[in-house]
Amino acid sequence: MALLPILQFPDPRLKIKASPVINFDAELDIIIKDMFDTMYEQQGIGLAATQVNIPLQIIVVDISTNKTEPMAMINPKIVTTIGSQLGLEGCLSFQGVYDKVTRAETIQVDFYNASGEKKSIKAHDLLSICIQHEMDHLEGITFYDHLSPLKQKRLRDKLEKIRRTAL
Repeated sequence: MALLPILQFPDPRLKIKASPVINFDAELDIIIKDMFDTMYEQQGIGLAATQVNIPLQIIVVDISTNKTEPMAMINPKIVTTIGSQLGLEGCLSFQGVYDKVTRAETIQVDFYNASGEKKSIKAHDLLSICIQHEMDHLEGITFYDHLSPLKQKRLRDKLEKIRRTAL
């Protein structure tokens, strides 16, 4: 088990766009396992490879309460969206900060699993939010970018206060 360091906002590497995965091999399996280990250790429900400084189109998610529904998505693409929902989001790259973001209520996502098999799922509610959030990371977008300038300032101030308190 290798725990990967999670990049923290405003690290500029969080703005990097991920490249597609080309090789579905043992190295990919290790990256995915390490990402799940890291996500679970931090009590998260999703993690993008770019958050752990791996610029590849890989996300892992598990919204179950008992860590029994892990899903790795390679080169994910949203093909349809339906409706919208406003939900409270947090992020492992923004420890201790939460805010409301509008996302599609239902999405259909095409992706590859770790074996290179093409898959497609329809995701609703929390799973939909989680996948969209993580896919944003693959484009160099954080939930901060969805906030108004006033909320962005509040978030920066709150993060600074958290950092000062931690020292």
